[in-house]
Amino acid sequence: MPDAGEGELGGNALAVTIGSRMRTVRHQMGLSLEAVAAMSNGKFRAAALGAYERGDRVITVPRLQRLAKLYDVPVDQLLPPEDTGGSGRPESDGTGTLHSARVGHQTISIDLATLNEGGGPEHDVLRRFLGMIRVRRQDFNVRMITIRNGDLRMIACLVGVTPNAMDHRLDDLGLLVEA
Repeated sequence: MPDAGEGELGGNALAVTIGSRMRTVRHQMGLSLEAVAAMSNGKFRAAALGAYERGDRVITVPRLQRLAKLYDVPVDQLLPPEDTGGSGRPESDGTGTLHSARVGHQTISIDLATLNEGGGPEHDVLRRFLGMIRVRRQDFNVRMITIRNGDLRMIACLVGVTPNAMDHRLDDLGLLVEA
């Protein structure tokens, strides 16, 4: 039962999706429901955790925050990916290039030619990271690469800024390709 004044993350589909993420994180950590209950010193019961994971019960935001702290992960790791047109998954253009939502549902595309002409630590980090993405995707378009929000967050982390600041920095460097 939610505490008075605590907001619920509601909607059955959302509860199921959040529960699935919670289960995935728990499994990746190699923990059983009972182990999590024991780790929480009674703050979470195994039965309640199972109900959250199945989507049978809606978890409140404060409890989700406590669970994230217990798992030692950022709370956004327990949330579904940002919505990219209703599916919750990145969209493909049919060529293997993944697209993701950005403010206003734009995509983030980086001009590789401009990137390769530039110098400095930011350009070096971007060249290495985007090179790895291109190899993994087998996307060898020489003009541009479209990146996902998760990629932008990772680049921002590597550079030491917020994703929003990184988006602006890419624009300042003249690396963004207008959609």
